Amino acid sequence: MPTPKITRPSFHLSSSATTAAAATTTWYTPPPPNHQTQDPILLTLSHAIKDSQTKPLKKLIVSLTPTHIINLINLNPLSLPPLSLLSFFTHLSSQPPFRHTLNSYSTMAHFLSSHQLHSQAQTLIHFLVSRKGKDSAASVFASLIETRGTHQSNFVFGALMNAYIDCGFIPDAIQCLRLVRKHRISVPFKPCGRVLDLLMRSNSPAAAWGFYLEILACGFPPNVCKFNILMHSFCRDGRVGEAKVVFDEIGKWGLRPSVVSFNTLINGYCKLGDLGEGFSLKRVMEESNVLPDVFTYSVLINGLCRDSRLDDANQLFDEMSERGLVPNDVTFTTLINGHCKNGRTDMAMEIYQQMLSKGVKPDLVMYNTLINGLCKKGVLSDAKNLVGEMTERGLKPDKITFTTLIDGFCKEGDLNSALEIRKEMVKEGVELDNVAFTALITGLCRAGRVTDAERTLREMLRVGMRPDDATFTIVIDGFCKMGDVKMGFKLLKDMQNDGRRIGVVTYNVLMNGLCKRGQMKNAQMLLDAMLNVGVVPDDITYNILLEGHSKHGNSEDFDKLLRGEKGLVLDYASYTSLLSSSDKTSKDRYKR
Repeated sequence: MPTPKITRPSFHLSSSATTAAAATTTWYTPPPPNHQTQDPILLTLSHAIKDSQTKPLKKLIVSLTPTHIINLINLNPLSLPPLSLLSFFTHLSSQPPFRHTLNSYSTMAHFLSSHQLHSQAQTLIHFLVSRKGKDSAASVFASLIETRGTHQSNFVFGALMNAYIDCGFIPDAIQCLRLVRKHRISVPFKPCGRVLDLLMRSNSPAAAWGFYLEILACGFPPNVCKFNILMHSFCRDGRVGEAKVVFDEIGKWGLRPSVVSFNTLINGYCKLGDLGEGFSLKRVMEESNVLPDVFTYSVLINGLCRDSRLDDANQLFDEMSERGLVPNDVTFTTLINGHCKNGRTDMAMEIYQQMLSKGVKPDLVMYNTLINGLCKKGVLSDAKNLVGEMTERGLKPDKITFTTLIDGFCKEGDLNSALEIRKEMVKEGVELDNVAFTALITGLCRAGRVTDAERTLREMLRVGMRPDDATFTIVIDGFCKMGDVKMGFKLLKDMQNDGRRIGVVTYNVLMNGLCKRGQMKNAQMLLDAMLNVGVVPDDITYNILLEGHSKHGNSEDFDKLLRGEKGLVLDYASYTSLLSSSDKTSKDRYKR
């Protein structure tokens, strides 16, 4: 395995490097060696390194083994400077056929750590981990334990965790922690904190929480912010029960829940619709001398508005103001939205004026909320005035603003105003979305401008949008009512070519168009086509057909049928039975 170039790019045995390294703190040194009993290879090697002799080294390298290098590092008979040994160690890895082993790397890591050369030790371990890959924690850790010897520094174990973290091998880093605990080595808290942060940013709050409890049990300093982040992760996933478990643990570690702790859990309960627990926590909060803030009130007000408890929401809003808290734009928008959704636009406008009087600046979201409420109530003049106000305040209408107005005007039948809004959108460079296109198409059809509606539908398709089946059906219905059933079938074919499964409503619209024009044979063929593709006709289908037959077939029999049976034809069997009965009566009359 090649070694990274940690301190020097290649092996140099300069006297200056030797002198510089000599100042480094020495590690455990065995008693002065008896050179006569020392391995002659180690002595020759040490002298060659010390005296910068390259010729003896070249001859020795061929016969060197990893055991020689481990012994050289451990015994260091001439007390060579650590950087000189590291330089030789690095150089040796590029001299085939020599290959370092896991134990030789581990020995060097311990040696560097014991001489306070932490940066070099970390780099060496990082290189080792990158080569060994994931799922190697057990073997690398075992090697570090085996080669530990008399070295008392635990730096290498934290460095090993950091290396696995840097390489993205988090399970290996966690395994290192557990091995450290098993061998009763002091737990490296910094790498543990790094693992915790990574787990908390992942999509697995349960794993993060389990790891946090594990390191807390090892003496990791508890922090209320960590608890809050974990609670937020659980609440984000709708797992409020587990967030409550985290909340309950805060006090067990000598900490007090903060306002953020309470707010996180209250928000979680309110999003689940459990306002009872939300208000219960607010009471606990106040009893614990933790004062609710603007966020607390905003969350609870939002929950009440979603539950249509607007009077309670107003009361809580007043309580908030009485306590000296200034509602922010979120609070006001929440309350305004609640009133707008319940059709109480007068109250919403009152709150808007109150907001202005308190100096809170409305944003685009707030204006869009109000404009939407006013449009749904049909108060379009007020909605337009509000657009003018927001423009004066330097806020430009966006796609939502324009689309809301178009939809509102179309539903009120004011197509000209809707088309003016569209022109303004084009002028401002705002693209129409599905909602705006659909609103315009519907409005044009209602106004009898079916050709314009079809043109708008084609434009929608050109810009890459996919009108839904209802939009196609509205245009088809428009053409059928104009008597242009042929164009209706053309649009039906476009839908089929787009791979759509045509529903019974679309077929009914076409059926009605054919029957109104007396094309009963074509209507019967359309019914057969429906059945062939598996579309089940409904009672509307059959009654359209019966009405068509009554008007364009045997009127006497079908007048009688309509008086007695209209609305009671529910299936194909009933329909065919009535037709055959009518046909028999007609034939008998003809024979007479």
